[in-house]
Amino acid sequence: MTDETDRALEEIGNAVRSIPETDLDAVVDELLAACRIACYAGGREGLVMRGLVMRLFHAGLDVHYVGDMTCPAVGRGDLLVLSCGPGRISMVEALAGVARRDGARVLYLTAQRQIPPAQLADTVVGISAQTMADDRDSAAVLPMGSAYEIALFVLVDLITNRVRDRRKESVADLRSRHTNLE
Repeated sequence: MTDETDRALEEIGNAVRSIPETDLDAVVDELLAACRIACYAGGREGLVMRGLVMRLFHAGLDVHYVGDMTCPAVGRGDLLVLSCGPGRISMVEALAGVARRDGARVLYLTAQRQIPPAQLADTVVGISAQTMADDRDSAAVLPMGSAYEIALFVLVDLITNRVRDRRKESVADLRSRHTNLE
């Protein structure tokens, strides 16, 4: 491996390790308490959030991606999961506002805990990683928000493992919900 590869992996590892176990448990608590779950993020984070939707579906939860035609309305008893590494993205702020207005809880994943819409969230999980909000004059190997996005992808599976464990389901249970239309 090259020095650049080692540094990139270190950036990702540091970001994943920045989330306390208690925060991961709080995420799982929110997910398992929800009647329905809707998820959203923009750009590459949106691709990762779609991965979360898929894995939570495999884990047996009622979960949807905002913008898909089958995404239901959210309200009391439901959860909106948002990711916005750099914070202050108008679509994320708007969705958080709608969810709060209609009584849904909001779980917010971000690298910028102090920037809106963090104040609208019931639970905020901070991921210490570079994003486009702080990438100028950076010595980081990975560009823009890549460290955040890749760490988020790892966290999706760590969260899914905890959901599966808490629901006392096996990997075979998850696999049984995987599509056969591939």
